[in-house]
Amino acid sequence: MSPTMGNLSKTRQFIEKELAYSAHNYHPLPVVLERGEGVYLWDVEGKRYYDFLSGYSAVNQGHCHPKIVKALVDQAQKLTLTSRAFHSDLLGEYAEYITRYFGYGKVLPMNSGVEAVETALKLARRWGYDKKGIPANQAKIVTVEGNFHGRTLNVVSFSTDPSSRDGFGPFMPGYEVIPYNNLDALETTLADPNVAGFLVEPIQGEAGVYVPEDGYLAAAYNLCKRSNVLFIGDEIQTGLARTGKMLACDHEEVRPDILILGKALSGGTLPISAVLADDDIMLCIKPGEHGSTYGGNPLACRVAIAALEVIKDEKLAERAAELGEYFREQLQQFHHPNIKQIRGKGLLNAIVIHHENPEAAWELCLVLKVNGLLAKPTHGDKIRFAPPLVITREQLDECIHIIQQSLTVLE
Repeated sequence: MSPTMGNLSKTRQFIEKELAYSAHNYHPLPVVLERGEGVYLWDVEGKRYYDFLSGYSAVNQGHCHPKIVKALVDQAQKLTLTSRAFHSDLLGEYAEYITRYFGYGKVLPMNSGVEAVETALKLARRWGYDKKGIPANQAKIVTVEGNFHGRTLNVVSFSTDPSSRDGFGPFMPGYEVIPYNNLDALETTLADPNVAGFLVEPIQGEAGVYVPEDGYLAAAYNLCKRSNVLFIGDEIQTGLARTGKMLACDHEEVRPDILILGKALSGGTLPISAVLADDDIMLCIKPGEHGSTYGGNPLACRVAIAALEVIKDEKLAERAAELGEYFREQLQQFHHPNIKQIRGKGLLNAIVIHHENPEAAWELCLVLKVNGLLAKPTHGDKIRFAPPLVITREQLDECIHIIQQSLTVLE
């Protein structure tokens, strides 16, 4: 260690090393974490925090859930990867479990969330050509403003976020972007016979937990059915009990034609994602036309089963529904002049900060950190509050007190 590094705190040493050797594609809070358990995280200085980001909802089951970790360790000592060149003893078991869990005919296993999105888009296009009869290379996918589905070149082609899109062109054609929460625009766009799919987040998480009007999803689904267009539900962040139902689409009894899952599908232990659809859609893709070296690996299969079991066994959807409503009620009672809006569903919530200082949300998050709670701004003025779903009422009360105490920085 250099003499200069020796004079720095442990936190600063880790941050300086990361800045020196890692790409600068994130702007994290100045905290270095080394341990997690349940709703808590500990930094390298030994300070404990409440986690109110949950790995962007990847840790719904809480950090290092013992059942999920046991499944991971046990399987890691037995078999981790075969590739899809061979069968494994777990892929069929996992496929049966997850398809019955969500009520679909087939699953296509992938790794990261954006890989699953790319898979769903390819699947929709192939279905459009094979089943709807769209002329070759003319298929279109309708997406919405404010979307976040990942950052591959294809996906940023239909992003409206300048930080994700600017400077990365040229972009992939075949996408039509319309306003979110606007049924008239959707109906007009679906009149094009070359539209194969409508890709939508039931709640826009990265946009600041933008919840559409009641009935939007159901009406959008019906418009898709009328136009013979696939409704593609991106439930990577909103799914798996986060919003108080197993899927956010369940609030309006919508069953996506193609369902995309990720994040909490592993309980935060390793990248696992999945695309689910019925046979008439999924079997449009034939052997050799799509795949992934790690997709459906035995380790992921065993972990995903355990992660899904925890969600049902511990009734995390019911807990998120009850505590989410309570949390929003408590925030409303602050009547704080700098909170412009409180929005959310279940334990996916956000506040919109109104302040003359454009850095007010960031500064509030720094104070929250000092007071023992970790949250992160999005799009400048919004702060997402999304704790692990295993949080108790007593723990949530303590967090509400921390938030109230920290808001004084804005006054």
